[in-house]
Amino acid sequence: MVVPEKRTLCMKKLSPLRCVRAVAAMGSIRGRRKPMSPKPSEEIEREKENHREEEKEEHQGRSPTDTKTTRDRVSEIEEEWVIKIEEKLDHVNQGPCWQNHCIFRVPENLRKIDPDAYAPQILTIGPYHRDVSRFAEMENHKWRFLRNLIERKNHSVKIYLKAMSVLEVEARQCYAGPIQDMDSREFVEMMVLDASFIVELLRRSMQRSWEDPIFTALQVLSCLKRDMLMLENQLPFFVLVRLFELTTPESERTSSITQIALHFFNSAIAGCYNTQITRNYDEQGGLHLLHVIRQSLLPSLAYCPGKIDQTQLMVHCVLSLRSCGIKFQKRESDKFMDIEFRKGVLHIPPLVIHDSTKSIFLNLMAFEQCYPYCTNHVTSYISFMDGLINCPKDVGYLRQLGIINHWLGSEEDVARLFNGLCREIALDVDNCYLSDVSAEVNLLFDRRWHAWRASLMHEYLRHPWAVVSLLGATVLIVVSITQTFYSVFAYYIPHS
Repeated sequence: MVVPEKRTLCMKKLSPLRCVRAVAAMGSIRGRRKPMSPKPSEEIEREKENHREEEKEEHQGRSPTDTKTTRDRVSEIEEEWVIKIEEKLDHVNQGPCWQNHCIFRVPENLRKIDPDAYAPQILTIGPYHRDVSRFAEMENHKWRFLRNLIERKNHSVKIYLKAMSVLEVEARQCYAGPIQDMDSREFVEMMVLDASFIVELLRRSMQRSWEDPIFTALQVLSCLKRDMLMLENQLPFFVLVRLFELTTPESERTSSITQIALHFFNSAIAGCYNTQITRNYDEQGGLHLLHVIRQSLLPSLAYCPGKIDQTQLMVHCVLSLRSCGIKFQKRESDKFMDIEFRKGVLHIPPLVIHDSTKSIFLNLMAFEQCYPYCTNHVTSYISFMDGLINCPKDVGYLRQLGIINHWLGSEEDVARLFNGLCREIALDVDNCYLSDVSAEVNLLFDRRWHAWRASLMHEYLRHPWAVVSLLGATVLIVVSITQTFYSVFAYYIPHS
């Protein structure tokens, strides 16, 4: 029958003790003919106690063996979990080696905007862009430079390999990205090859050895300078210094490698070479070539935060500021970051813009974004110029004053360049060295009476004949008012 099957299925889900009681209960129900007498209170309490024990037994498990097995399984899972976490912790860099990182891979949010600005085109330096076929020709030049260096100095390559081996651990710690595909010998060979090429290239440029094929092609040389100033294409500067010391006797060191490097890159970014700058900077050193160039460009003006409580950015373009009466003037300074605002005049040093300017600025800003121990002065300057330049007319006016000198196709290209440099760039306004200048300019712009007066001067009094016409009209109005007054006065108060 169907009913017993259901009862059998139901009883399979019960404990043995409950099954016995259920069968007894069903038998008693079948055989009874009259109501059962009420149970004593002691029996009821005993059944309740048995029921609680059964529920407790079911909650804890069917048997002690099952409970032990479950606990062992949970313990094994926890043990495996702990082992995995400990393995992850073992892969974390221990100690302060991460503080030595100064050569970074460009963050993906910056790279996707302009990938070519961060990737070398003809020269690879360091471990990040090796084993690419298009660099084969320049790799041959590297080996040629190393051979010429060894022959000229009558040295053994063993001297350079030994010197670089001592610096290997410290040099590896300078790179933020993992270098797992290069063993010790490959890494030291890379240091010797790249460092000898850079030092020889800088030395030949200082000695004006133009007979080398690299110097005969101007386009190749400009591309070399651009590639050597990319964040991912760097060697630690102390590696260059060590090789420079090995290959240059003290009697021949008329200039430091810092001075030679700044002189070499002065055509790529004007204003980086200055005798006083390099003399002071030699005492501090640098992290790599890009950092050396950045330090030479920093503003010489004393940064005095706290003049204005509210930090601001430049939000008004050149045309808007001119309509408000603010003037622009070219400032004679070797550093294009030395911007001042005095008595309603914005003093801006000249800036030279060419095909490599975009790549250099982007890599300088990327370094400031990645390296936590430097200021954001380059980013602040570019953000300031981005606020001033909104359209080709802004560029044209600054070019007319000599503030901007560019070799690009048109003013529109310059405006587009500045308007695209700060995309995905985070700027800490509180640490912006031009925050006070921006706040003073914005404060003067917000004065309406000053804007009205400036609009009058700009729109109606731009030419001398306009001034004469205004004066004539003013005199005519004054004479007319005077004549009317005396006519009315004579009518009401006639002469006696």
